[in-house]
Amino acid sequence: MKFTVFSSDGKTSSEKDFANLPTFEGDKGLQAVKEVIVAINANNRQGTHSTKTRGEVRGGGKKPWRQKGTGRARAGSIRSPLWVGGGVVFGPKPRDYSKKINAKVKALAFSRALFDRATAGEIAVIEAFDAKVKKTKAINIVVSLIAPKGKVLLVDAPFAVETARASRNIERVSLQDAAKLNTLDLAQYKKIIVSTKALEAIIARVNGGKN
Repeated sequence: MKFTVFSSDGKTSSEKDFANLPTFEGDKGLQAVKEVIVAINANNRQGTHSTKTRGEVRGGGKKPWRQKGTGRARAGSIRSPLWVGGGVVFGPKPRDYSKKINAKVKALAFSRALFDRATAGEIAVIEAFDAKVKKTKAINIVVSLIAPKGKVLLVDAPFAVETARASRNIERVSLQDAAKLNTLDLAQYKKIIVSTKALEAIIARVNGGKN
């Protein structure tokens, strides 16, 4: 499969063929992509949300007023769900949202997502992220030449400390190591810029069946 390969400064580019990338026909793998993205989002949920029932809210043991003769509605506790400050009916409680996806489905989803983004021309390859570039402004210029608009994901294997430090202040730019790249990463960014080294690592990972 051919990719546009940019120079480290982003000013020049050429077409280069990278072998052993997965190819797909029809809808194969699309359901796996959906399942894996849903699972990743579910696994990222903390599940710590919690509300108190009327039995857990402090106070309210005393009857607010007598049962009859006041002209007001009957009330047994100021912690009734009908009262401000009272308990919550059927409110959320801490729970585990995690979902399990087997390795074959994860590998299929990752390969399909990679294929779709590559064939759509949304993955650009850069020869290397120059470790000598230590200024955010300089990194931003390179990124803007390759991807002028939208959210951008930079992928390397691994990032130099200088590159990571210079890139993290650019609002629309995120970083990911090739070894940790997942299906959700491939799906949610408008443009993905991958170093040659990172792309080779991703291809090796796909062909090795690891995800």
